[in-house]
Parts: sequence; C-alpha cells; structure tokens
Amino acid sequence: MEQKSFQTSEYGKLYLVPTPIGNLDDMTIRAVSTLKEVDLIAAEDTRHSGILLQHFQIKKDLISLHEHNYAQRVPELVDKLKKGLNIAQISDAGMPSISDPGHELVLAAIQNGVDVISLPGPSAGITALIASGLPADKFTFIGFLSKKDSEQKKQLEELIPLDSTLIFYESPFRVGKTLENVLAIFGEKTKVVLARELTKKFESYYRGDITQALNFIKSNRPRGEFVLLIRKIHETIVPSDKLIVDLIDERIASGTKPIDAIKAVAKLSGLIRADVYKIYHKEKNDV
Repeated sequence: MEQKSFQTSEYGKLYLVPTPIGNLDDMTIRAVSTLKEVDLIAAEDTRHSGILLQHFQIKKDLISLHEHNYAQRVPELVDKLKKGLNIAQISDAGMPSISDPGHELVLAAIQNGVDVISLPGPSAGITALIASGLPADKFTFIGFLSKKDSEQKKQLEELIPLDSTLIFYESPFRVGKTLENVLAIFGEKTKVVLARELTKKFESYYRGDITQALNFIKSNRPRGEFVLLIRKIHETIVPSDKLIVDLIDERIASGTKPIDAIKAVAKLSGLIRADVYKIYHKEKNDV
C-alpha cells in the first residue's frame, strides 16, 4: 500500500502516548492533555492504566489491547477510527510498540488510511544509553532475547558483526544466565552496563567488563527490571576447528540444512566458506 505522507484523512486519529517508566513526574503535559481529549484509550492492562489515569484525573473509557486479543480488538478499533473517533494507545510503561503491544494497531491504522501521531516521551533503553558511558553515536536496540538458552546463543552469535552498542531488556531472574551467554559469545573484554529501576527510588548503574558484571550479579541478588547495555571489543580471533564444528552442528540440530549451516558459520567467523566446509568434513571424518 502506498503511504500518503503529510495528508490528513477524514477519519479519527490514532495517538501513540508514552507513559512513565517509573517516575510519574515524567508524564508530559501533552500526554495528559491528549489522554483527556481523545474519545477512547486502548491500554495494555486496563487495571494498571486505570491507576495512572486516576492519578492525573483523566476520566476516559478504557479498552484492553494486548497480545492475546489482537485478532478481535484491532479490527474493532480500526472501525471506530474510521467512524471518526480519536483513540490513544498506551502501554504499561514507556513507548507503545517498543517491546510492548502497539505495532499491530499502528500497521492496521496505516493500511486503512488513518493518521498515526506519535508523542515523544520516556523510553528505558534510550534513558539508560545516554547515561551508560558507552558510545551512543551508533546503537542497536534488541529488546528481550529468547528465554531458551540455545536460541539466545544463536541470537547473540548473529549480533557479532555489529559495531554498535547493543541494548537489551532482561528480567532479574534471567540476567545472570544472559551475561554468561554474552561472555561465551562475545568474549571477556566485552564492556557491560547494567541499569535497573530507572527513574525510580532505587535507580542504579553498574559499569564494568563482562566478568566483573557477572561477579556483581552473583554476589548481589538481582532486583527489578534491567536494561543491559553491551559493547563488544572487536578483535581478530580465529575460531578453533572444534568451535566451528560445534556451531555448525547446533544449526543442523535445530533444522538448518548442512550447506546453509556452513554458509552461516562462515559468515559469522569471517572465514572462506570452502575452508569452513573442509574443516567441518575433516573433523567429522576424523571422529
């Protein structure tokens, strides 16, 4: 569908309204006035958002929009927009669509010619980045990694070529294991910043290398949600033949064709594909 820019449709408008990530004082004047003026508010969790609206004395109808009711809710909300209603979308904290519900409604609105208006506001990833001390000129937002250990390692392997600060979100229950995988994939010289409880009373930052960060987590019980910032130190490292074979076998075990697994590992390691092929088959034949 062709996107018609800088034109106002005859329909209602979809406003994407950020909410505080912890400190209620971060709610902007524009966000409050927008929520007071729209006809309806679509919220990730109506109970959670109801408390926020009550604090700012906003009396508006709430409707739930989350990953379990997209199929029903999105067409319903688009229909209301096309009938002229203005709708605000909010998540539990921060910007809608950033590791939170939102994208499906935005896409449907655009496809139906509805104007989408985004308000600037709090974002945990950017808030942590600019205070981290790590380079902020180039960064890559990843969000949450897979909870499955093998999948998480594969995701991290795919990020090796990137020359930028990486931004992840992680729970206190998994941050230690994630750091262990970062050490295994990126190496011990990796720089790490752990940011927790941003904008709240117990906001804190830990800065160090990956080994120091792991030791810190092991000796201090993790509490609160984390923003994990990673900066890889690029070195010319020739992987061992065994590591090459293990990486290929992992991909094959997950369903990748052998030739595609070899191509992927060659790209990952920076080696010539033919050399990776020879290493793999030599190691297999020697077993």
